Amino acid sequence: MAQQTLPDTKLAPDDCPVRDVLNRIGDKWSVLVLHLLSVQTRRFTELKNEIDGISQRMLTVTLRGLERDGLVSRTVYPVVPPRVDYALTDLGQSLSATINNLVGWAERSRPLIDNARNDYDQREDTPTR
Repeated sequence: MAQQTLPDTKLAPDDCPVRDVLNRIGDKWSVLVLHLLSVQTRRFTELKNEIDGISQRMLTVTLRGLERDGLVSRTVYPVVPPRVDYALTDLGQSLSATINNLVGWAERSRPLIDNARNDYDQREDTPTR
């Protein structure tokens, strides 16, 4: 019997839609920003205060990337001092259930993950880093 070969379906990194989306939402800060905005519209300072460890520059970069991808909208109000609100777009809202499930899973699973890491690190056959 002749062996059947599968067509070459390997995608270049720039052609892979899953990789492209995961690069955006899978970075260190985007999930947290999206999660916070899924609850309510927030100002820049509110986001910065609620995300421990994020720098002003990194929050700016993250918000710009999310805005560029159509997940977050930025509304500037013509007042003094300037007021800018960030909110999820319809596209961002369509992702919010998935993000919130991921955040919930991470919060519930953290003790189990910590235990697994500890068990792994205590094994004698653990590869050195």
